[in-house]
Amino acid sequence: MKITFRHLAVVLALTSAPGWLDAREPGRNPTAGSADESEDPRIFRTTLRRPGEGGVHTWRIPGLAATPAGTLIAVFDIRHTSAGDLPGAIDVGAMRSTDDGTTWGPLQSIIDYDATVPDSLGNGVGDPAILVDRQTGAILVAALWSQGARAWAGSGPGLTPEETGQLVITRSSDEGVTWSKPVSITAQVKKPEWRLCFQGPGHGIQTRDGTLVFPAQYKDETNTPHSCFIASTDHGLTWQISPAAAPDGPPTSESSIAECSDGTLLLSMRDESRSGQRLWARWKWSGTIPSGQWSPSWRGVTDPTCMGSLLQAPEGGPLLFSNPNHPKQRINLTLRTSTDQGHTWSDGRLLHPGPAMYSCLTAMRHGNIGILYEGSEPGGLVFARLPLDWVTHR
Repeated sequence: MKITFRHLAVVLALTSAPGWLDAREPGRNPTAGSADESEDPRIFRTTLRRPGEGGVHTWRIPGLAATPAGTLIAVFDIRHTSAGDLPGAIDVGAMRSTDDGTTWGPLQSIIDYDATVPDSLGNGVGDPAILVDRQTGAILVAALWSQGARAWAGSGPGLTPEETGQLVITRSSDEGVTWSKPVSITAQVKKPEWRLCFQGPGHGIQTRDGTLVFPAQYKDETNTPHSCFIASTDHGLTWQISPAAAPDGPPTSESSIAECSDGTLLLSMRDESRSGQRLWARWKWSGTIPSGQWSPSWRGVTDPTCMGSLLQAPEGGPLLFSNPNHPKQRINLTLRTSTDQGHTWSDGRLLHPGPAMYSCLTAMRHGNIGILYEGSEPGGLVFARLPLDWVTHR
């Protein structure tokens, strides 16, 4: 690829932004595999968005889900003018595929607040997470709306958009063709004294009893971040929030969640103490938040303080996990498996060598796994489709 001034500018902007920390030194971790693995002909890849495409500076924060009909829905940040996180001129975008990711329909802007509102700093919304309600067919997308400086660094106590970031949800009832006006559920899940409460990016889940669950995070009254989840037993009309997964442990933020075969929820968390590993905890419950409690947390799986994606493969398959396989650098996107409900993990298979960051896994038709990830070109998004046995067998 010819390197242009624009490519260099995008790389410099992304590597200096909070979301691109430690992506500056491309390389390979020999234990993660070889380039031959990542170039396996069974892996189909296509670039979904490129930096600068459509006049948009950067595309980030992938979410991916498959509907019961087989439609793939990809969601992500449309970062119009810079690579930086909220606040800013950011909307939530979506794209659809009805042929297992081989081709994709046009870009949709599914959550877009009025950027001309005075002092709104772009009135941005981002960090999306997507969830499919398989009982009703509805698709839900949660995101953080920052009216002014109401994002990670500037959000404060209170419940209104003028005080604190808003956890908003939009939904589609027609396979992602059209989307509703977003609704804030902040007052349902955030304590007024907390400084921020919003989703974990990527995807949510629906448990076997029909409960809808999004991974989440909040910053308490001392500004300390905690991973948790929100849940709804009425198809997304009302929501409750869990306690912090590791209240006495290190600060944690972005997380991913899966329901294990024993009905517990496994949470994989970004450890903000820069330990070089993930933090994990297990939620044991009887279907309602008041009935549950967290296990003691533990560390495991190499991680450079980044977002990762957790997925329970269907029909009794293994747990899957994707993240950059390095303790400090965001490189070498690797897929791992666990056959003991997340207690131990395989060494993994290398999907993408070199710089790589956020990713989102989903189960597809015909025994395939889909993954949308940040790699290849900084500021762009790549979709890959691969058979489950590529991850589980060498």
